[in-house]
Amino acid sequence: MQVFLRFSIAFAAVSVLAGCMSAPPLSVPRIGGGVPQLDDPYFVAAREAVKARGDASTPKAKNVILFVGDGMGVSTLTAGRIYAGQMQGLDGESYQLAMETMPEVALSKTYSHDAQIADSASTATAMVTGAKVNSRTLSVSKDTAYNNCTSSQGQEFTTLFELAEEAGLSTGIVSTARITHATPASTFAKSASRNWENDTDLRNQSGLGCKDIAAQLIDWPAGDGFEIVLGGGRRNFMTGEQADPEYADQNGRRGDGRDLVAEWTAKSDDHSFVWNAADFKAIDFTGSDRVLGLFEPSHMQYSLDRLKDEAGEPSIADMTEAAITRLSQNQDGYVLMIEAGRVDHAHHGNNAKRALEDVVALDEAVAKAMEMTSAEDTLIIATADHSHVFTIAGYASRNAPILGKSQTGIGSLNKAADGKPYTTLGYMNGPGSVCVTGETGGVTCLRPDISKTDTEADDYLQQSLVPMSSETHAGEDVAIFARGPGSTLVNSVMEQNEIFHVMSQSLGFTE
Repeated sequence: MQVFLRFSIAFAAVSVLAGCMSAPPLSVPRIGGGVPQLDDPYFVAAREAVKARGDASTPKAKNVILFVGDGMGVSTLTAGRIYAGQMQGLDGESYQLAMETMPEVALSKTYSHDAQIADSASTATAMVTGAKVNSRTLSVSKDTAYNNCTSSQGQEFTTLFELAEEAGLSTGIVSTARITHATPASTFAKSASRNWENDTDLRNQSGLGCKDIAAQLIDWPAGDGFEIVLGGGRRNFMTGEQADPEYADQNGRRGDGRDLVAEWTAKSDDHSFVWNAADFKAIDFTGSDRVLGLFEPSHMQYSLDRLKDEAGEPSIADMTEAAITRLSQNQDGYVLMIEAGRVDHAHHGNNAKRALEDVVALDEAVAKAMEMTSAEDTLIIATADHSHVFTIAGYASRNAPILGKSQTGIGSLNKAADGKPYTTLGYMNGPGSVCVTGETGGVTCLRPDISKTDTEADDYLQQSLVPMSSETHAGEDVAIFARGPGSTLVNSVMEQNEIFHVMSQSLGFTE
């Protein structure tokens, strides 16, 4: 009865929430009832697939933590595991990441409604709403056209975080990216474009009834709002006239005059804002403070660089510990997303070392969460939104440095057909391409000789083939690891949007 009431309260309250949202006349009918996506075919198919794996006796979770390694494909996990082991002087190949100790494992199919190889907005939306949508859109139905404000009106989906708020649970988001970036934004924003992070980003779509992502966070109407939000992206919350508190040469990006930080702190005496490590450490997370922490104007620093400037901002493990501590004050439970957003960014730059450092940092956060919670009442899921065109290749010998040149033994480098050595790690495309455009316009693909190059240097870019200013995502399946009540619903090869249904069913949010 308690589980039924829990869902009924959430369902009814979200119905009221949805009805209160003002919007122009709808060109496309609203889907379903109180939870708009209930009749969406992707939602229905995923719900039934998860139901088929468990019944009413499925253990129920009090809390849910979703870890998302942005761009953390299987090759990235493998390389990250080896790197983590080797950095500790251990055997990297047999090393085990904390997330790999979870008892349940599956694969996730990451395509979106309109893309074979998806982006982070649509894949995150699949995980928090239970339905697949178009790439580059956030928590709006597949009938929404990218970058078209009008087409999104009446197509808003309800997220797991809104259901949790309406059921009386606490909610939080942590990210090393801008908090208005695709993955964290999926939890609260409804947008025809992931790029509408502040009001000036809407450009010719402004004035049509759509709201920018930063404003949606501050104005989020679900329950009593987020208890804790930690990440980057200060500039989207500050006006163009406001100087950044850390970088005097940078200003905010907002053109509407809204100081969203001031609006957050004005909500109540318990609403606090922090922007550096010192203020973060001063917060008592066992108290009632509702904390907005924005530690950089844009994305937070890569873990590799943060270690050189530890006074500047907290680590993802620090933020995870703070978030769990704060959310645990609610005896009814909580839902928390934690994203390692910069794994993806390093891959886009063909910089494997920074990508792997951020995988290690994420795994430390996973270990912290596993230490702080019980498998008896907390469901933890660790997965990725998509993969990257990142490879591990070349017959390197056992214990060869993962960032090094491929070798058969000490001092014996493997050589390619051009007679030159190559690294164990590489990319299909990106800025590290060996193909260059000559002065006359012709393209020459001639690999530099890296015999004397330090491929383990912080800024080394692994070689790639196809020249692109930014390396691309990849379309293969990614791993899902799970522990806790309902984790047995994670198995086999799953549609990515089934992850929502695993979490919602485990929380008791079922029909």
